[in-house]
Amino acid sequence: MTARTLRIAMNGVTGRMGYRQHLVRSILPIREQGGVELPDGTRVQVEPVLVGRNEDKIRELAKKHDVEHWTTDLDAAIADDSVDVVFDASMTSLRAETLTKAMRAGKHIYTEKPTAETLQEAIDLARLREETGVTAGVVHDKLYLPGLVKLRRLVDEGFFGRILSLRGEFGYWVFEGDTQAAQRPSWNYRKEDGGGMTTDMFCHWNYVLEGILGQVRTVTATTVTHIPTRWDEAGKQYEATADDAAYGIFDITTPGGDPVVAQINSSWAVRVYRDELVEFQVDGTHGSAVAGLRKCVAQQRAHTPKPVWNPDLPVTEPFREQWLEVPANADLDNGFKLQWEEFLRDVVAGRPHRFDLLSAARGVQLAELGLQSSAEGRRLAVPEITL
Repeated sequence: MTARTLRIAMNGVTGRMGYRQHLVRSILPIREQGGVELPDGTRVQVEPVLVGRNEDKIRELAKKHDVEHWTTDLDAAIADDSVDVVFDASMTSLRAETLTKAMRAGKHIYTEKPTAETLQEAIDLARLREETGVTAGVVHDKLYLPGLVKLRRLVDEGFFGRILSLRGEFGYWVFEGDTQAAQRPSWNYRKEDGGGMTTDMFCHWNYVLEGILGQVRTVTATTVTHIPTRWDEAGKQYEATADDAAYGIFDITTPGGDPVVAQINSSWAVRVYRDELVEFQVDGTHGSAVAGLRKCVAQQRAHTPKPVWNPDLPVTEPFREQWLEVPANADLDNGFKLQWEEFLRDVVAGRPHRFDLLSAARGVQLAELGLQSSAEGRRLAVPEITL
């Protein structure tokens, strides 16, 4: 039995993430399954309202996916009394204004990251949420993905013993756009439009590190623009003013007080020689594990080989074969969809979402400090944010 329907104004659904992950793989499947089941056995259904600047594109998407309502007027959608939730996946430079308007209009909000271009803006958003009392959710998709769900389970079960370190590798080659079209929009490479690897990804790494290990205490980063010239969607050459790679070292403190060193390399100018586009390896005194988006493998202390360094002989040790895959032991659905469902239950219950605007502000803070660290060539402390 369906108790109610939530109307969701989805801004930015003509973009890659807004369309693929949030509309096609989250909201439409939730609609098709009859909504989200609530603890009392009733269900809340969803009704998307597509919002975008290009009328032709937004009309075509609505027709293709049997969505009745669409608009190019974001302000009108926010002011619409029948709209319950405003979702934003548009350009970073426009996000803070959109979220501010929505919360002041009494709308619940769900948003991509980063939530703002500056830490002060991100903190202001978190304070406004407390003032308005709306439910606010920020996409923390990687914590819902099968690989990291399994990795977190290993942490909770004490598999690692004392955790020593984390190493992360993220990225792939994004074509410049001259002979082959780029896989990412051109604004990603313009600092003035809110682009940049550090701005984009350090907010992800902050919640991944918090969700898997503990609180980030310090950051040391080097940011680089490896590819200085790119071509936009119209084939016009432009200068890349934002960083396309960031190499970070983070000092972490676990809930038990143990120190952990994390290193994460992020690059849109790297060719992939790994199983997935992002991988994290956690090493501990009793075992190690490597997790990607879906797969996680582990090696216990008792099963750890004893390599001997000898550069004069070829390596015959089958290292990859000595790891065991960690089973899911559960039905792990699409990570974006799972968080949407959790958020919608929180909206109906009138309670805060666990990944809120304060968590997002810490991500913006880490990005700002990463850029500052690179500019000044030094390690920086990460102060605690209080509202």
